[in-house]
Formats: sequence, structure tokens, C-alpha cells
Amino acid sequence: MNAIEVKGLHKSYGAVQAVRGIDLSIATGEIFALLGPNGAGKTTTVEILEGFRSRDSGDVSVLGFDPHDEGAGAREWRNRIGIVLQSTSDSGDLSVGETIEHFSGYYSNPRNVEEVINSVGLDEKAGSLIRKLSGGQRRRLDVALGIIGNPELLFLDEPTTGFDPEARRSFWALIQKLRSDGTTILLTTHYLDEAEALADRVGVINEGKIIEISTPIELGGRSTAQALVSWREGSHTKSLATDNPTAVVNKLTTQFNGEIPELTVTRPSLEDIYLKMIGVTHE
Repeated sequence: MNAIEVKGLHKSYGAVQAVRGIDLSIATGEIFALLGPNGAGKTTTVEILEGFRSRDSGDVSVLGFDPHDEGAGAREWRNRIGIVLQSTSDSGDLSVGETIEHFSGYYSNPRNVEEVINSVGLDEKAGSLIRKLSGGQRRRLDVALGIIGNPELLFLDEPTTGFDPEARRSFWALIQKLRSDGTTILLTTHYLDEAEALADRVGVINEGKIIEISTPIELGGRSTAQALVSWREGSHTKSLATDNPTAVVNKLTTQFNGEIPELTVTRPSLEDIYLKMIGVTHE
């Protein structure tokens, strides 16, 4: 069974169609990144999957349960998922350790509190009041609260906003560790390098529809896109788009009798492909 199955999902707000017939399958144990610009329908889709928003039509199964079902199984289902929202509000007069300990009581099989504090890099702040934390430290606390319940499925909404580069790398290692332990992760992020580093597959959503789902390296034909070979010739930089960069480099090696001045060989980045898919062009 896939962790998430969506077929024909629709959601409108008045005359505005926010989600227009989405089909989506996310395998158990994978990291899936959902990418899209603001207003694309990304947040609405995720909130429906989390059970925070109703849908107009379509079939939705999350860990084998309909998130819109308020019946007897809803509480048990909530116990199996973790959610890290873009922003949260909580009591600033509690310490980090007290807050995580408090939230652990909501779950039937929570992770060890000290282990969670360590995994998000808040060891030295365990006794600090929440209101005294920096923005990045608050974000790490949000992640800690998302994983304290030992979830089977974790929703991460822009999780590294406010992180410095070192903190982001540490967070990536944590997410990869959760995946290796069997946790399924649905990630939304505006950082394309984050999606490329973490995701097994990515889906691009725009104007309420899924444009494409693929691996980061294959999205939008990226793996077979032409390479751009650039080099310095005299006072000018020359470039050539080619399907066979090796042949071009070999020819240039002969032309320059060895070392090719300022040689670079590049293919489109994930960001290049993504921006092209959503209709954004570089000026």
C-alpha cells in the first residue's frame, strides 16, 4: 500500500479553482517533494492530505485512511502522522525540554525526548525558554515537535526557513536518517537544492494541476538536456550547446594543444528546469 493515494482531487474557493483534478501516489518510505509557486495549489493540497481542509471531490487515502473522516479512527490516524507547519504558536514561558516533553504525552509511542532534542541540534538550548530562541532555533523546535510522536508519515512545510547553511545540512542528515528508519516524508520547499538533496521524486504543481512527477535528475528531460560548453578564446568567452560535450571538449583540447582556457561544462540545474516548467524565464 502506498502511504498516500490521491485521485481526481478538486477544491475551489468560490470561482477560483485552487486544485483541478490532481492524481498523486507517494510510496511508503520515500521522500517526496512537492514544488510550486505561491498560489499554485500546493498548500491547499497538503492541507487536505493533513485533514485540515475539506475537498470538493476526489478520492484521498493517507496511510489507508480518509483525512476528512471524523469517525472513530481519526484519533488513531492522527497518532501516526507528524506535521511541521510554516509557523506555529506556543507558550514562550516553557523551556525547549518542557515543551517537547509535553507534546510527547499526546502520542502512544513517542520517541525519546532527549534523543529528539539531540537530533535537531538543541542540546545546549534544552533548558532555554522558547521566547529566547532565535528564529532558526524555533524552527528546529518545530521539527522536534513534528517528529516526537515517531510518525509513519511526516509532513514538512518549508522546514529549513531561517536555518543557516550548517543547520540546513544537519537537518538534511536528520531527514535522511528518518527515511532510512522507514518514515515517509512529504516535503514542500522553495529551496531547489534541498529538494534535489533529499527527494526520491519531485512533483511540480502549477495552476492547480500536477505538471510532472519524476526524479530530480530526470524532471523535465533534465538528464538528456543539451550541455553548455564554455571556454575563453582570446578576449572573448565562447559557448556551444551540444548533445555530445565530450566530443566538443576533445576537439577543443586539440585546438588549444592541451589546456582549454576557463573550460566549463554544465547542464540545466533543477532550478532551471523548474522555472521553465512554471513559465518563469531568466532576464
